[in-house]
Amino acid sequence: MNNNSTKSFRKSVGSFFKKFNRFCRRFHLVKWLVIVFLSVSLVTSTYMVFLAKTAHVQNLESSLSKTTEIFDVNNKKAGELYAQKGTYVHLNQVSANVPKAVLSTEDRNFYHEYGFSFKGIARAMLLLVKNKLLHRDYISGGGSTLTQQLVKNAYLSQEQTMTRKLKELFLSIQVENVYSKNEILTMYLNNAYFGNGVWGVQDAAQKYFGENAVDLSVPDSAVLAGMLTSPSAYNPIDHPKAAKWRRNVVLQLMVENHKLTQAQANYYKKTPITLRDTYVRKDGYRYPYYFDAVIDEAISKYGMTESEIMNRGYRIYTNLNQSQQKAMQTNFDNNALFPANASDGTEVQAASIGVSPTTGGVTAVVGGRGKHVFRGYNRATQIRRQPGSTMKPLAVYTPALEAGYKFDSELVDKKKSYGTNHYTPKNYNNVYQGKVPMYEALAQSMNAPAVWLLNQIGVNRGYESVKDFNIPVTKKDKNLALALGGLSGGVSPQQMAGAYTAFANGGKIVKPFYIRKIVDSTGKVVVDNTAKQEGRQIMSSSVAKQMTSMMLGVFNNGTGVDAKPYGYSVAGKTGSTEADNTGSSDATKDKWIIGYTPDLVVATWEGFDSTSQAHHLENLSGTGVGPLFKNEMQTMLPYTKNSSFNTKDAQSIVQSENTNDNLWDTIQKKTNKYGNEISQKAKDLINDAKSWFKH
Repeated sequence: MNNNSTKSFRKSVGSFFKKFNRFCRRFHLVKWLVIVFLSVSLVTSTYMVFLAKTAHVQNLESSLSKTTEIFDVNNKKAGELYAQKGTYVHLNQVSANVPKAVLSTEDRNFYHEYGFSFKGIARAMLLLVKNKLLHRDYISGGGSTLTQQLVKNAYLSQEQTMTRKLKELFLSIQVENVYSKNEILTMYLNNAYFGNGVWGVQDAAQKYFGENAVDLSVPDSAVLAGMLTSPSAYNPIDHPKAAKWRRNVVLQLMVENHKLTQAQANYYKKTPITLRDTYVRKDGYRYPYYFDAVIDEAISKYGMTESEIMNRGYRIYTNLNQSQQKAMQTNFDNNALFPANASDGTEVQAASIGVSPTTGGVTAVVGGRGKHVFRGYNRATQIRRQPGSTMKPLAVYTPALEAGYKFDSELVDKKKSYGTNHYTPKNYNNVYQGKVPMYEALAQSMNAPAVWLLNQIGVNRGYESVKDFNIPVTKKDKNLALALGGLSGGVSPQQMAGAYTAFANGGKIVKPFYIRKIVDSTGKVVVDNTAKQEGRQIMSSSVAKQMTSMMLGVFNNGTGVDAKPYGYSVAGKTGSTEADNTGSSDATKDKWIIGYTPDLVVATWEGFDSTSQAHHLENLSGTGVGPLFKNEMQTMLPYTKNSSFNTKDAQSIVQSENTNDNLWDTIQKKTNKYGNEISQKAKDLINDAKSWFKH
């Protein structure tokens, strides 16, 4: 570049800066930038302070020191929820070697800072700029203080973003405002993760060295402190060499922090790591499917997170009946109550739920067979399967009675086609009687009369009735197949149990629920659901009574005979659905039994998770689930009030009426006969007298 070009360039640059300066002075750009920066800083700080103030850090110690407990319907402890929780010990129950090793490694200035480190923040900012230049949307490192680490584990996610770091900073300051340094250190040591599913220094001491935290030696303390950076990489069980190397690093850091002499460190570095495992994991998760459902309800209904529920030391009061739950779980562990596995070994699955028809409280639930997975698939609450004939009482018989039919009304039982698509329901075994009373059609689960009756009362009436029972239906379901449980979606055992509460509760339906109350670690009630459900009247009490009288027949002389519990009167309905594309006319996809007394509703489903030619049940009669249901009721009903129904089996009522009618008919006939005879004798006497006077 020649001199003229250089002068021209300098002149251009100078001219630009003069114009820019005039622009800045004219529009006060610098002042505006300062105002914007201060405003953003003020808003951000205000928001972060608000988050810190509303985090209720004053509850942190109580929530970390207490385990979330579950209580049953009688307010007796039923179990505990465990997650990031170990045996909580106070600082005087921890060897002094542990804080020395931990602080030398994690935060040497812990006692001289106020929840954060200026050097750490500066380092984090530099790393942020570096990562942004490299197009990385996270920060790495940052020198978090021990208080910040506690806050991150207790309140925040593990994502590495600037927003999270800001929240961490403000929460740390708030924690420092509330707690002493020793209290913070105690919470940190009890909330730290030490690998192999172990939380807290006490359980870690037992897991790796077979001793209490108060007895930990210097080298053993160094091992635990070394694991805090990466528990999976430096735990001495899985990685003994890495653990020893890391221990020696910690020992040297203790020398630098003046907690050991170099001679002491050199001596400890030569000692081997001697492992001894005496840790016994506490298993408070005694009723896994029920506890899963409690967690799910707390999340979906009350807006809590899994981490909060598991770690904040709540007391959760539920509707659990421990005796019924134990009985249900025992039955599910009995393979003799289930059909044989498929040829490839796949288990027939099942799910059951017990509900109080007066309160709606779920008393027991099991969501499947086999090994339980924490918050895994709960078939009792999550499956969506066709309900088969268990839908008939909801879609057909209840609205028919409301429309004026009687439980002994005659129904047409013929093979008929309906509509333009020639929908033709068939009875099991293709047997038809021409006419049949309603109670018999229900008890024997006849398809043809049910569809005929729905057609008579109108599909819309049946559709609206199903909606009243809280069953999810769409306009696609507004057809005659609804009578036989043909839904576009499906239902869960919990939904069906909830629907049948109306029959057991005088026509008033209640919604199944698990949680009655939640109390936080300080004793404050955060959820109160103890008020008794009012329920919703969806049918008259007389209709509910007639429905019960008909459904008693299901277990007395109908499709549920083999499922009737010995010594108990149970009403309800069986159901099954056909498995398509299996090549077998008897292939069944789902089997249901829903039964109830005035005190308990139990809904039980059986089938394969995925139905195919190799995975299906046999026999469309719907009674294959009988042994399981029978045993469930026989072992659960003893833990109820054993209330009696206010009606009898419809068939016995009709037979009794017929007997009375026949006796009256006999009396009438005899009376008429004798009357006619006396009348005839009188006539004969009169005629004889007339004849005598004529002569």
